Amino acid sequence: MKCRICNNTNLTLFLDLGHQPPSDAFLTEQQLKEPETYYPLEVYYCNECGLVQLGYTVPKEILFGDDYPYTTGTNTAGVEHFRQFAKDVTERFGLKKDDLVVDIGSNDGTLLQGFKDLGFDVYGIEPVQKAGEIARQNGINTAITWWNVKIAQIIGRKAKVITATNVFAHVDDLHDFMKGIDILLADDGVFVIEAPYLGNLLDNFEYDTMYHEHLSYLTEYPVEVLCNQYGMTVIQSKHQAIHGGSCRYFIKRAKPELKYFFNYKYFLEEFSQKVQQHREKLKWMLTCIKRAKKRIVGVSAPAKGNTLLNYCKIGTETLDYLTEKSKFKIGKYSPGIHIPVVSDERLIKDQPEYAMVLAWNFKEPIMKNLRKMGYKGNFIIPIPEPVILTR
Repeated sequence: MKCRICNNTNLTLFLDLGHQPPSDAFLTEQQLKEPETYYPLEVYYCNECGLVQLGYTVPKEILFGDDYPYTTGTNTAGVEHFRQFAKDVTERFGLKKDDLVVDIGSNDGTLLQGFKDLGFDVYGIEPVQKAGEIARQNGINTAITWWNVKIAQIIGRKAKVITATNVFAHVDDLHDFMKGIDILLADDGVFVIEAPYLGNLLDNFEYDTMYHEHLSYLTEYPVEVLCNQYGMTVIQSKHQAIHGGSCRYFIKRAKPELKYFFNYKYFLEEFSQKVQQHREKLKWMLTCIKRAKKRIVGVSAPAKGNTLLNYCKIGTETLDYLTEKSKFKIGKYSPGIHIPVVSDERLIKDQPEYAMVLAWNFKEPIMKNLRKMGYKGNFIIPIPEPVILTR
């Protein structure tokens, strides 16, 4: 294999999470009777540019097909984050009312809605039919297609702002992606990437963030190496709290300035060992609870939760069910482990003694909402260290 950014073959495997199904491939009851495909989930480090990346690429049509369930608008904290995102970019770069803002991987249009409310022309690129239709119904001009050079040429006018939030790390061919950016971005425009930050992932043992949709795990140096090849540079990177720690990269056309390359290969080997230790700690905690004849359910069913459940082999013998508020997941079964997904109301009705928050990156609003709804039990937070939060 070759590095997605610098094309060299000097890569080192440091973490193997086994063979897993795509984390967002929730199953219907009928699909439980059919074969389920598992793919390698192996993570490599590029010794030349420092990019951490998956070695096996699942075809994008499989990962982001019509059954892809995630919609940004169902997450209240996420909606507020992207509203503030639009305001911050507008103020920082002095956008004018006729400027064009393009969002790649625009999902249901949540981010673009923030820019539209501020008076700008907006255009979304979204390959998932259901999400794109939601955006259109909300008045967001959206092309339901994959981002590529051809689409960049078709748009027909230069964009002052191009955003790629939680999508850049999903891209296999980053060079084709950047060629499209080079075509569409105005000379004085800004390209803004936001993605989970590798530093937080390593510090907090966020290995559940590693799944087939996330092909790359970013730091500033490899992003800069890629941008330099297209006459662009990272003018600033800014930490964000969302998704367990993300980084926002502001990129403009400018003379390349490579930053210092820090080789953190040693930390990756240590991380791999701690991931294995974490699995044993979590499984032991859950085993002790079940031996005490207490009930445990999973709260929320994010993609990251399915990496955790499959890697740790936590199934229906441990979790009675998963609760969700997304209508695209309720009534289905989690990939691989096949835990049924029900509505949040079931948690309030049953009052199990323990509820493990799989979307731990949004644990505060989730717990606050469930307490408000009437849940009286204990919460388990699995990452970074398994802990029990009592009332």
